[in-house]
This record gives sequence, structure tokens and C-alpha cells, in this order.
Amino acid sequence: MTEPLRALVTGVASGIGRSMAKALRDRGDQVFGVDHQSGAGWLQADLSMPAERTKAVQSALAQLGGIDVLVNVAGIYRPTPFATSTLQEWRDVWAVNLEAPLELMALVFPHMRDQGFGRVVNITSVHAKFSRQDALAYDVGKAGLEAATRSFALSGAEFGILANSVAPGFVRTQMSLNDEGVDEADTEEFRLQYVESGRLPLGRASLPEEVADSALWLTSRSNTYTTGQTITVDGGLTATF
Repeated sequence: MTEPLRALVTGVASGIGRSMAKALRDRGDQVFGVDHQSGAGWLQADLSMPAERTKAVQSALAQLGGIDVLVNVAGIYRPTPFATSTLQEWRDVWAVNLEAPLELMALVFPHMRDQGFGRVVNITSVHAKFSRQDALAYDVGKAGLEAATRSFALSGAEFGILANSVAPGFVRTQMSLNDEGVDEADTEEFRLQYVESGRLPLGRASLPEEVADSALWLTSRSNTYTTGQTITVDGGLTATF
């Protein structure tokens, strides 16, 4: 019988992270979850802080006995208009969306290298290649994470470590709620700009489980040859122009 994989997943309190943790557990894997929110069943940690990243990896190693899989889901979005936002505001976004997954990859690398096996999946975004106004820091962070995933894949290849990105489009998560608590996919603006126009061919935002399902195979032993790639899960959004 194949041994369960040991997975560290960030952002597990909600959305894609919660769905990813569930998908891994349903497969029979062991999951150590991390989130900035407090809650039962995961480690509360502020991944914008380097010391908290180290704590997350050390805690996962202590509980699981090793790390075979790393899934970086945790992320934040803050409007950052190019002309009026500041470097510090950009850095606040990058600390979570770029620096944290980079350092977590660096921290798990020696353990995966020594055991000759590892699977890393970074949840990026279509924003890595396609921009939207006032999203400077988010766009740059996601683009940087996709580049870092490719670099990590090159470094890990000889040690049996495969790394890939999954880039969602619109997903029904807490991040997609506006100030009134309405999901952007339920607004009239979304209907007109993306559904009625045909710009979003499938005509709806995805559910978190759909993104997690797309990422799940990349974390498995069955994935033996896909590395350094980005799988786009966007309902056809980026196939249009």
C-alpha cells in the first residue's frame, strides 16, 4: 500500500486553502495547515513575518515527521494604484504573496532533497500575466511567484522535486467579496463585463474546490513528469481577447 503523503498547506481557514486541505485528506494524505486566522485544526501564523514561516515548517516537520508536499495558497489583495500607492504598501502585499511562499520553498527544499521526493504547488493568478487597474502589487507578486516556481523546479529536478503553479481566474472566496460583502461574481458589473460580453466563456466564477481539484494531481506520486509549469484554471477567461 502506498504511504500517505505529508502536506503543508497555507491559507487553510477558507477558500482554496480549505478545499485543498480537504482534497488531500480525502486522498488519504496527512495535512498540516497554517492560516493567519485562529481556529481548531491548524497553526495560526502570520506568514508576512520570517520567524513565523520558520515556525510553520518546524511545526509541520515535528507533527508529520517530514514534508512531501507544500501548497502555498495564502494570499492577500489590496488596491495599489500605480501613481498613488507607496513602496511600503507594495511590500506589505509582497510579504505574504511572494516572500512567504519563496521562503517556505527554501525551508522545505533540504528536507525534500534529502528524501529524494517533493511536490510543490503555488496558487498564483491570471494576474501573473494579465493586469487590472490598481492591482500593481498583486500583479507583480503573482508574476514573481510564477517565475520563482520555475526556478525552484529547475533546482529540484535532479532530486525528484517537482514544482508547478495553478493560476485561477475568478473564484468565489473571501477575497472576492466587496465592501458590502457581495461576491464580485454576483454584481451587475461582473455580469455585463464578463458574462454577457462572452469574455468569460463558462459564464461563472469557479468554486474553490474546482481549483483544488486541478492542483491535486500535481501534488501526487502520479505526477512524474510535469514541472515548472503553470496550469490556468479560469473558465476560458484568458482564451479571449
